[in-house]
Amino acid sequence: MKDRVRGFQIIILILIAFFGGYYFGVNKISLDWKGYKPVLSISSKEPPPSLSNLDFSNFWAVWQSLENNYYDKSKLDPAKMLNGAISGLVQSVGDPYTLYLPPVSNNNFKQGLAGQFQGIGAELGMRDNKIIVISPLDASPAIAAGIKPEDVILKVDGVSTTGWSLAQTVEKIRGPKGTAVTLSILHKDSKNPQDIKITRDVIVVKSIDGFIRKVKDMEKIKINSILKAHGNDEVIYLKLSQFGDSTNKDWLALVNKLNLKVQNNPAFKGIILDVRNNPGGYLSDAAFITSEFLKEGTPVVIQETGAGEKSTLRASRRGLFLTTPVVILINKGSASASEIVSGALKDQGRAKLVGETSFGKGTIQQAEDLGNGAGLHVTIAKWLTPNGTWVNGKGLVPDISVSLDPKDQARDSQLEKAIEELVK
Repeated sequence: MKDRVRGFQIIILILIAFFGGYYFGVNKISLDWKGYKPVLSISSKEPPPSLSNLDFSNFWAVWQSLENNYYDKSKLDPAKMLNGAISGLVQSVGDPYTLYLPPVSNNNFKQGLAGQFQGIGAELGMRDNKIIVISPLDASPAIAAGIKPEDVILKVDGVSTTGWSLAQTVEKIRGPKGTAVTLSILHKDSKNPQDIKITRDVIVVKSIDGFIRKVKDMEKIKINSILKAHGNDEVIYLKLSQFGDSTNKDWLALVNKLNLKVQNNPAFKGIILDVRNNPGGYLSDAAFITSEFLKEGTPVVIQETGAGEKSTLRASRRGLFLTTPVVILINKGSASASEIVSGALKDQGRAKLVGETSFGKGTIQQAEDLGNGAGLHVTIAKWLTPNGTWVNGKGLVPDISVSLDPKDQARDSQLEKAIEELVK
């Protein structure tokens, strides 16, 4: 199977989430879906049969005219012109998640999923042909500058983003540590744009973090009467920030350590899995994490191709927490792979969802490495939850809806509610 699809990688992207740079990477995942057959080998340099009746004379006529007649010959960079032509070809399908990445952009993309890059630390996506912020990363320059989820980016350094692709926007926003970029931002509930200057920095993304703690010792919550009565109960809190290169390894190291602390511990009440502002990542990672809570063979996610063919990815290992109560925290920044985990555990009756409706990214991208370091991402299918729900454009609705109070940032009322659900 691997030989037959050499060069093809499958990845679940949030909307190609960009932390002021590409968040997700490639090269670390094999094809998980049985029966998928690539139409054209990426190594082929021959035109496909569909081009046999197309006349390319206008393309070369335009190229020649630019070379002969354009007044500023210094602007004519053949490599840049070729990349622009390829980008236009890919954009013609009208899918913001199908895109061509020039070598620099493709390299930035891979660095992001490796967990470290330079930029502002904001996940970007596209909605209604507008560049939007999915969420700023914790402790990032973006969040410090006041960037919020669902902000619309109207301009970058004074230049309108109208007509820009995600890749174009990212290339303008990314930059070395210490340099600055000015974004013209329209907040969700505002009518007037605001210019925000952000100084770029090195962004380090830790895939997973967590601990076991007594309820009375939890931070950022208000101890109400329910929590006070269960102050000595203990919960595991797991913050999953991305599904990246080291996620599975880091996950196993942490949960194995925590599992030792809950064995024969009557005070232990359950697990809070926090995927708020998690934009997604590798499909295989989503299945791996979900398998921690489901019996082997249990459906995790369904793929449906354009031809209507369906295949199911199932839990494939023996998890540590097959019967442990679980509450998952989601918000509008939870997308794609994080929605796969949340949707699977909800549909299988293994978890309650607390927080806000998730983003709604329901398609699967195939990431391919091209020559000269360039890359191509192609939407190959949509994914459904085990019960057949397609979240695209709608998101997952939480079982218990809780919004954070922007006037009380020291309090995490969503976490508070999740703890209540475990201990009550």
